[in-house]
Amino acid sequence: MARRPRRRRLRATLLTAAVTAGIITGATAAAQTPAGSCADGWDVSTIVGGVGNLENLDTDGVGGFYVTGIVDGYLAHIDAAGEFETLVTGLDHPAGVRVVGRSVYFVTGDGLAEAPGTLRRYDIDTGAVTILLTDLPGPNGLLELPDGDLLFATIEISGPATGISRYRPATGEYTRSWSSLPWTNGLALAPDGTSIYTDNMTMRVFRVPLDDPNNPTVVAGPPNLLALPDDMEATRAGQLFVADHIQGAVYQIDPATGAACTIITGLIKPGPMRNPPDGATSVRIARDGDGWALYVTSMDGILRRLRPPSGIDLTPADPRR
Repeated sequence: MARRPRRRRLRATLLTAAVTAGIITGATAAAQTPAGSCADGWDVSTIVGGVGNLENLDTDGVGGFYVTGIVDGYLAHIDAAGEFETLVTGLDHPAGVRVVGRSVYFVTGDGLAEAPGTLRRYDIDTGAVTILLTDLPGPNGLLELPDGDLLFATIEISGPATGISRYRPATGEYTRSWSSLPWTNGLALAPDGTSIYTDNMTMRVFRVPLDDPNNPTVVAGPPNLLALPDDMEATRAGQLFVADHIQGAVYQIDPATGAACTIITGLIKPGPMRNPPDGATSVRIARDGDGWALYVTSMDGILRRLRPPSGIDLTPADPRR
């Protein structure tokens, strides 16, 4: 019982920092270009519901997903039929998850957690969990690079900002501040394969060159001023899809122009009173029959599938997908 007040204070601090940062920096795309709707033609359906507070997901490559439950502290699998199976429990705020071969990498201990963060590996064949790194500063978003390295974003707010970290599974090499961009959250590979997209507490989306990670450029601001962008995914055609944790929305952003529109809203954890951040948390592109769809997690405990209208190419930027 003694821990809960601190978590509420951290959550309030996180939201206040986001709002304040957006006002101070004047995120121009957010302030000057309110989001229009581009929801027409998108078909929304539920894959599974009632499974707690979903934080992140990645495809298993055969129609299912690995997901994390941030408040309930689990890593779970949802198969192609929508059957939900808890794999690991008792985790402290698990967040980003990525499937690499027969391994599932995931982080715990994001910026709202009580304990220092970790990077872990779950073995799909044996169920064994290996802790690879400890004492991490609020790890959240997670991404596999084309060379096999892992990046993880950090949103630690109780200590010095550390930016984006890099880990090489092949050797165990760990670079704590590979990029100094602070308070980062979502991560996505850009179509050029030589840069990534990320967002942070200033309500902006950045492009970070892999060969010059301390020289990011702003490509967009979220389409609503009061917004907290979370995880994201890019397409080969150049569009970026971003989950918004405050508005409970998914945005489509054109990084070339900064133009943005809203695909869906209202993905918010139900209750008598809102306690942000409590909305959409992650979006991932995965196979849907012969095509592609967006799959979205939210704190309302629902994994949704968003099928695009004709004319929208959702082929993911990562050619390995």
